[in-house]
Amino acid sequence: MICLDNGPNNSGARTQFLKRLVEFADGSGLTLRLVYYPPYHSKYNPIEHCWSSLEKKWNGELLNGLQIVLRCALRMFWKGKHPTVEQLAGDYPEGVRIKGRAEKRELESRLQRSPTLPKYDIVIRPRQVD
Repeated sequence: MICLDNGPNNSGARTQFLKRLVEFADGSGLTLRLVYYPPYHSKYNPIEHCWSSLEKKWNGELLNGLQIVLRCALRMFWKGKHPTVEQLAGDYPEGVRIKGRAEKRELESRLQRSPTLPKYDIVIRPRQVD
C-alpha cells in the first residue's frame, strides 16, 4: 500500500504517473494499492511532519545549489534519526504524455478503482504472463 497526498504530480488522474506505476507493477510482479489522503488532510500524512522539520533546518536559507540542499537536509533530525541523503543519478523526464484515447483507455483498464472512492483507492495488479 502506498499512501499519497493527491497532489498534482501523483493524483489518481495523473496518467503519466499511473502509467509508470503500472510499468513498475508489471516489472516487479507486485500488486500496488494507492490510497490517497482526502483534500486538505495533510495533517494525517506523516511525511508532512517530516517536511516541517526540514523547513526548520533550512531556516530561510537560499537553496540555490546541490551542496546547500544536501547540507541542510543532513542537519535534519526527525523521530530521533537523521535522514539518508543522496543525489539520484539521471533526469526525471517532464512533459511526457500519453498519446491518444486508446492508450488512455488501455491504462484505465489496468486500474481497479474502488466503487465507493474511485479517486482515492486504486489497485494496480501486475500483468499475468502466459
